Amino acid sequence: MGVEGKERTRELEAGAQVLSGQLGKTIQRLRKAYNLSLSELAEQSGVAKSIISQIERNETNPTLATIWRLSQALDVSIERVLATVDDEPFIQKSSRPDTPILVSDDGKMRLAIIGWIKTVEWLQWYDIASEPGGVLDSDAHQRGSVEHLSVLEGEFEVEVAGVVQRARAGETLRYRCDRPHTVRCVAGEPGRATMVCILKAAVME
Repeated sequence: MGVEGKERTRELEAGAQVLSGQLGKTIQRLRKAYNLSLSELAEQSGVAKSIISQIERNETNPTLATIWRLSQALDVSIERVLATVDDEPFIQKSSRPDTPILVSDDGKMRLAIIGWIKTVEWLQWYDIASEPGGVLDSDAHQRGSVEHLSVLEGEFEVEVAGVVQRARAGETLRYRCDRPHTVRCVAGEPGRATMVCILKAAVME
C-alpha cells in the first residue's frame, strides 16, 4: 500500500472512532431501508449479530474492517457510511455506485433507493425500472402506510386486497400498503416509475 493509501486508511479509521455515534444511526437506517433483520445483515456481512447491535446502539467503536464488511453488505461506499451531518453539503449528490438497488423475486424489476437515508423510517422513495411482466410482491407495511406509484414509461397495475387498478405514463396510483400488495409491469414494453411510501401515516378509515 502506498503512502497515500496508508494516509487514507488512517483517516477512515480515525473517522470510525470519532463518528461511532452517527455511524450507528446510519447502519440502522440502511438496514431498515433493505428491510433486513439484525440476523440477516449478520449473515450477509459476516459480522456477528451482537456486534451489529452494539454498533447501532453506539456501544462500541467498530474497526475499519467491520465497517467495510457492513458497507459491502449494504451496497454503499465506506466513505458514505462514515459521512457526518456537518460534512454533508447543502446540495448533496449521490452517485450511481452509492445508490442501493433492490431486485424483485422474479429478477425483472429493480428498485433504486433514491430517498434520503435519514427519512427511511417514515418516508421512502424509489426509482423503478422493470422488464415487461415484472412483478413486485410486498408484505404489509405498518398500519396506515400509503404508497404512491407515478408511472413515467409503460404501464403498471397495482393489486391490493383483490382490487386491481392500472396506470399509464403520466398517471399516479395511490393505495394502502398496510396489507399485502403487488405491483406489475403489464405492458409489452419496459416500464419506469417512481414509488413513494409514506410510513406512519394517519390511519385510513
